[in-house]
Amino acid sequence: MKFKRVEHVAIAVKSMEKMRDIFENKLGIEMEYEEDVPHYNTKLAMYPIGETYLEVLESSSPDTETSKWIEEHGEGLFHICLEVDDIDGALVELKGKGVKLIDETPRIGHGGSRIAFLHPEATGNLLIELAEIPADSHH
Repeated sequence: MKFKRVEHVAIAVKSMEKMRDIFENKLGIEMEYEEDVPHYNTKLAMYPIGETYLEVLESSSPDTETSKWIEEHGEGLFHICLEVDDIDGALVELKGKGVKLIDETPRIGHGGSRIAFLHPEATGNLLIELAEIPADSHH
């Protein structure tokens, strides 16, 4: 399995506007794009920092993974996302090594990417997302 880069660091928030003010007005980081992901009841904003992004996530429902995370852990770091060339191969390799997975098969994530999460029990209590970014993506 080959990791290409840290694709993003996800931050779970209750107010996207509050983080927008911090990132854009105080830190001077320009937002590259926003996306509404209706099947997750979540909005996201991507802020580029070199080859990596800060991804800000805000949920519109208390039943989402993001809202549950905030309820349990508070606002802040949610997960890190590692970009891979071949997510299917990465999942097979990790499963073969006995790594517990949340997603045994990829699902669709931000920007049409194929994503899968590793279980925090297998990663030192850190939620790790793997992403295979489409070639035509603006990432």
